[in-house]
Amino acid sequence: MAMLTVRELTFTYPQMDTPALENISFTLEEGEFLTICGPTGCGKSTLLRLLKPQLAPRGTQTGTLLLDGVPLREAASPGVVGFVSQHPEEQLVTDRVWHELAFGPENLGVPPQEIRIRVAEMASYFGITDWYDRDTASLSGGQKQLLHLASVMVMQPRLLILDEPTSQLDPIAAGEFMATLKRLNRDFSLTVILTEHRAEEAVPAAHKLMLLKEGRLSAIGAPRKVLGQMSPAEPMASAMPAAVRLYHLLPAAAPEVPLTVAEGRQYLREHFHVQDAPAPQLQSFPQTALALEKVSFRYDRQGEEILRRCSLTVGCGEWVCLLGDNGAGKSTLLQAAAGLLRIREGKITVMGKPLSAYHGGELYHHCLAMLPQNVQTLFARNTVREELEETAASLGELPFDLSPFLERHPYDLSGGQQQMAALAKVLGQHPKLLLLDEPTKGLDAAAKQTLGEILRRLCAKGIGLLMVTHDVEFAAAHAHRCGLLFRGEVMGMGHPDAFFAGNYFYTTPTRRMCRGLCNYGITPHELAACCTPKTDPSQRGAEI
Repeated sequence: MAMLTVRELTFTYPQMDTPALENISFTLEEGEFLTICGPTGCGKSTLLRLLKPQLAPRGTQTGTLLLDGVPLREAASPGVVGFVSQHPEEQLVTDRVWHELAFGPENLGVPPQEIRIRVAEMASYFGITDWYDRDTASLSGGQKQLLHLASVMVMQPRLLILDEPTSQLDPIAAGEFMATLKRLNRDFSLTVILTEHRAEEAVPAAHKLMLLKEGRLSAIGAPRKVLGQMSPAEPMASAMPAAVRLYHLLPAAAPEVPLTVAEGRQYLREHFHVQDAPAPQLQSFPQTALALEKVSFRYDRQGEEILRRCSLTVGCGEWVCLLGDNGAGKSTLLQAAAGLLRIREGKITVMGKPLSAYHGGELYHHCLAMLPQNVQTLFARNTVREELEETAASLGELPFDLSPFLERHPYDLSGGQQQMAALAKVLGQHPKLLLLDEPTKGLDAAAKQTLGEILRRLCAKGIGLLMVTHDVEFAAAHAHRCGLLFRGEVMGMGHPDAFFAGNYFYTTPTRRMCRGLCNYGITPHELAACCTPKTDPSQRGAEI
């Protein structure tokens, strides 16, 4: 008997004519790892929440949900199904790390002595004993997400559900989190269901891959089989691991589609001659939109310096991306550049004028605008139309179409739609300098491509862009320059090809595949242009 059975599940939200999910059926055995992929708004989060009865949304539901053959609502007590969201701050409820670990078992009525043993064991397993007594508010984003996972696991769930858990993590923290997740699945035969836009590690880790499209089940099966049958023209193909995208771009024969960086590298070695690409050339931007000169900042008089004599420039029409680990100070740098924080020393200049010389809101009138990481903080009206009217944003001037959403409440939009609405509101200020804090967070591949095209058009109009991000592939594909913020200083600023080619961890999966085979090549398209087949490409279909 399957551990989890979903049969002909259909769900419709109140006052909606179209179902969010329609006729979904699948089964999972104990210990299986299921990764669910699909574009924003396809029903992934709805499906996950229906599998956690305590979080199930209101609406009309038909079909069957069984856990070990028993209806899910009867079988799934709060501790049986664990749920990890993409926003750990919203689910951490206590002040200390050890309090957070003990909170779940306490609410399940576990005896105190057993709670002590469980907490000690879980703290050791997750390697968090060094910050066992720390305030949860002082933890980095990666630490908060790891604590969130540990606080769920201490309740000993049989089914673990995760909704884009690495969306706010830097590449290193995201890799460590996924490694922990795979270890839990392997060590405890824990059944895992994961949704993730970062498919690079989530897809190879899975025993089964599910593709959702417009609320319907598009495909389900072993990842290699599902992706081997996927058409390169399928929109979801652009969201798959770099090795899969490269496979679809190249003509050489291969017995099966590669999934990992290691498999992609072997695929290149066996089937291609990889040539060096021309050295990248930096584009010149004579007029400066933003300049930080030896800027230092700390939140407390006696606290650690977040920015240490930090220097950075952004030209008019230039797109600069800044990367760095959680807690490196990237958002702090943006807030300082926006005049929201008083720096301790140094100088900040916007459009050739010192920041201190702007008065009475002058800085934010046709000069500088900022898109925050949590775009919901910008929404204060009941409809998108009212939001745009508040800033006098003209629909005709926007580089994208918001007309289908004008009468909807901003909070009712999907993550990608909220990003577009927030960007529209910010652009209503007609800025010459735009600061963006993690604008691709939670966006699917198609939405990222749309956002990239929009921002490039803004650059073409002479608007300077400074963006902080964990999305190395987005930065590699679109930025004019990239740099790393480490210990309060910007390091390695240069052309994306040169910047990512020299990095080992803060680089793209494509670059990891071709390291040592060619000098540049940081995206699948760039690398494909460097490859010549060793055999006749016409034999590919015959060999597969």
